[in-house]
Formats: sequence, C-alpha cells, structure tokens
Amino acid sequence: MPKSRIRKKKDRLTPPEGTKTQKTKIDLSSGRRWVAPLMLAMFAIGLAWIVVFYVTEGRFPVEALGNWNILVGFGFIGVGFVVSTQWK
Repeated sequence: MPKSRIRKKKDRLTPPEGTKTQKTKIDLSSGRRWVAPLMLAMFAIGLAWIVVFYVTEGRFPVEALGNWNILVGFGFIGVGFVVSTQWK
C-alpha cells in the first residue's frame, strides 16, 4: 500500500506563491445606535405594564382594558423582540 504524503504546517499557513493577499477593513459602525436602547425600553415598558397591572389588581395602567392589559404588556415585549432583529 502506498504511503500518503505528510504535509508540513508551513505549507498550510502560507498562501501559494503568485497570489496577492489583500487586507480589508471591516466597518463595524452600522449606524443603528438606536436599536439597543429602543429594544431594552420596549422590554422594560412591557414588563412594567404587566407588573403594575398585577400589583394594582387591575386598576392601572388602563382599568377599562381589564385582563387585556396583559396582552398590551406582552405586545410591548414582542415589539422589543422585533426591534432586536435589526441589531448588528
């Protein structure tokens, strides 16, 4: 049975001769600085809405909505998750 070639590490780390290596600069500034604060604000508003509803036994934030206040709170949290998809 023929013996396989053993490659040297030097061969794998250096590019073949005749090829040019070009360094590219990666731009990490996406211009979306508003995403993280808005996402966290939506999470906090949603959580606060639900907590206030339970602590005040349904009188606040909007008494006329009744138990729908829970859905409003989860709606704010859902918007936070939607905004989080824009984060880079």
